[in-house]
Amino acid sequence: MIWRVLNIIGRVALALGVVILLFAAYQLWGTGLAESHSQSDLRAKIDQELPAAAAAKADQTPTQKTTADLPTGPPQVAPTTATPAIGQPVGIIQIPRIGVDQVVVQGVGTADLQMGPGHYPGTPLPGQQGNASVAGHRTTYGHPFFDLDQVTPGTKIVITTTQGTFVYTATAQTVVSPDDVSVLSATTTPQLTLTTCNPRYSASQRLVVKAKLTSSTLFGTATGGGTASTSTTTTTAPAHQQLAGTGSGSTGQSGTGLAGTGLAGNGAGGSAGRWLASVLLALATVAVGVVVWLVARRVRHPWAVYLPGAVAVLVVLFFFFTVVSPLLPASY
Repeated sequence: MIWRVLNIIGRVALALGVVILLFAAYQLWGTGLAESHSQSDLRAKIDQELPAAAAAKADQTPTQKTTADLPTGPPQVAPTTATPAIGQPVGIIQIPRIGVDQVVVQGVGTADLQMGPGHYPGTPLPGQQGNASVAGHRTTYGHPFFDLDQVTPGTKIVITTTQGTFVYTATAQTVVSPDDVSVLSATTTPQLTLTTCNPRYSASQRLVVKAKLTSSTLFGTATGGGTASTSTTTTTAPAHQQLAGTGSGSTGQSGTGLAGTGLAGNGAGGSAGRWLASVLLALATVAVGVVVWLVARRVRHPWAVYLPGAVAVLVVLFFFFTVVSPLLPASY
């Protein structure tokens, strides 16, 4: 009797181990599928908003883009405009040195960063005066900032928005603690701040890249901008206040503008509906597995049941992972 109990415990432990390994694989690679779909939708939206010529240049891959394609004019800034709604495209960021070519979405909540790099609410839009700030995943959901550590001083960062094309040159790279929000503080000159987790596969630190606007081309509709030394930008809620808990979150959550996934640290997000869905999907996964096992025991060729049964279990597991992933402590 005791051996039968130990055998059952061993099988359950083995199954849980396999599920954990599959979940790790989903986090590293499976999340990229959803991010890729979101990026395609965002790209279609931003291409409709950009001038045709600008959209064509912005859609060039970083390897296709040459120095001749970059603006060479003085670093003029764009005028202050209303920010896009949360979850809507802000612009296209390209970092040829590390192969980044992503649409930046407005917001840095959990759901926003799952679509791509997110623009911190409360900071200026890229190209405008001040400290425009963008966060991005490093190891999950397409890991756009996986190689951000290779963006060293002198590296070019190109951002195209509906106001123009802006070239930033990296000036510094630092590592800070998760609660150090000073890197998002307002500036009097047009700058860019990129943030992600450090080291890879950990959320114990934040890697920060600083860059300054060195050249730009404003589109015809973006008139009224001055030079980098004369334009000003105001915001209604500074990002460092949002991260400190005095602003509103980008997904309707109060507290941190980053919703627990960036400089403010880690936090669990979710809702009662997600918890219920995760429990139901977990039960469904177990039920499908048990049914497959019972049927396989009663047929002459069990592998004829196990193979399609495994596919069915994996499908249910995939949906379970997509629901349970946002409920876990966030890291990127």
